Amino acid sequence: MTIFLVLSFVRWDGADGAIYHIVVGSACTLFFAIHIFIHRKWIKAVTKSCFAGKLIKALRGKYIVDILLLVVWGISITTGFIAIAPFFSDGASTIGRVHGLTARIGLGLVVIHVIQHIPN
Repeated sequence: MTIFLVLSFVRWDGADGAIYHIVVGSACTLFFAIHIFIHRKWIKAVTKSCFAGKLIKALRGKYIVDILLLVVWGISITTGFIAIAPFFSDGASTIGRVHGLTARIGLGLVVIHVIQHIPN
């Protein structure tokens, strides 16, 4: 997933570059969905612990980063697909900017996420 994420930031000119970005971004989206599915039990258990006030300090930072990742990538993925929709032409530049901004924030959060897992 990380490889596809990094590849999605590679700039290519022309229509071939757009197709490349769409394919790589779609693959990254698929891997993100699979990753969330695989870890769904952990997400559910930690969320319950968080709302019950039983979440240990060591997991709080990881949980906050994970929730931010879920929100930021959700926005980035959604705006990415909206920006390429055939009926969306006038606002594509604004949507594209939101997509680019959230993608960069998401990449930074992924770096933090990976660093948090180094001790494990």
